[in-house]
Amino acid sequence: RHVTLISMATATELDPLSSSSLYLRFGSSISKKTISLDRSDQEVWTIYDAGPKVVKSPLICLPPVCGTADCFYQIMMALSAKGYRVISVDYPIFWSAEAFCVGFEKLLNELKLDQVHLFGASLGGFLAQKFVEKCYKNHRVCSQFLCNSFCDTTVFNQSSTAKYLKFQPAFLLKRQILINLPSDKVESRIADSIDFMVERLDGLDRSQLASRLTMNCTGNFIDPSKVKDVYTTIMDVNDNSVLTNKVKDELIKLYPSAKRAHLKNGGNFPYLSRSDEVNLHLQIHLRTFFPTRYCPVDPDTIDPDELRIMKGNVQSEDSQAVSEPQSEDLQDVDIF
Repeated sequence: RHVTLISMATATELDPLSSSSLYLRFGSSISKKTISLDRSDQEVWTIYDAGPKVVKSPLICLPPVCGTADCFYQIMMALSAKGYRVISVDYPIFWSAEAFCVGFEKLLNELKLDQVHLFGASLGGFLAQKFVEKCYKNHRVCSQFLCNSFCDTTVFNQSSTAKYLKFQPAFLLKRQILINLPSDKVESRIADSIDFMVERLDGLDRSQLASRLTMNCTGNFIDPSKVKDVYTTIMDVNDNSVLTNKVKDELIKLYPSAKRAHLKNGGNFPYLSRSDEVNLHLQIHLRTFFPTRYCPVDPDTIDPDELRIMKGNVQSEDSQAVSEPQSEDLQDVDIF
């Protein structure tokens, strides 16, 4: 069907995902929390924390420019039901990736989390890498899963104008995102994911959006020497997305030992449009850490079959998911 780009001034009906039974269960079963990390209440994080709190190395999800913490609700519901602890965050207003890293480390300290796994989508993936870069000496990040992400912001060709974004009105900032979303005919689940994210975009105020776009567009890159040792999976989609093949290739070159997770389609937001496949890839990625102290799942909360999967004894799923590597030094996982 055709995508319905919800009018940011006149939207009266919820998109299909926001009105789904799963999203309603998410809202009723996982409470939204706010955490203020300064006395002036200028640095307020919004988080959803699902799964057993005894887990001290959870999976933390970082949203894209237009996303909010609830955009990962399908991941949270599916994995927490299997005993994983998953935290999704909405970050406060930060005008640089470096400031975000300082604030994010304060959040981890507040939550008493020493080492974590990061799932980052688009800008969230770039910020995840910047945090890995910042903490490369104390190894605060066990692993990162990068979804439709990038490693160099100069590819967006807006470095010279990024400093003026904070002065632009909200409708112009939102337009910069909307013009990059497909408005022609797309598959139904992809259309639903776009409608969901456009509704979240509508909920961001001008300062939130300006700060995120500033981080996204200010010239910055990842230092390969500081991220080369972190366990990484790179996920991208083979259909149309905002990122060009050149941008995707640059990220792959940065992590020559990374595992690859390909989706035949899924658009810009596969964690909404292809959540079952994304969840499977995440479990494959995370079970590398079982049964160490860095495991994001509480073994006491899951059944024996799931334990065998996490230990790698179940090969049938891998045989369905693994395809020929595209190069000798990459391990590829394809799900179609």
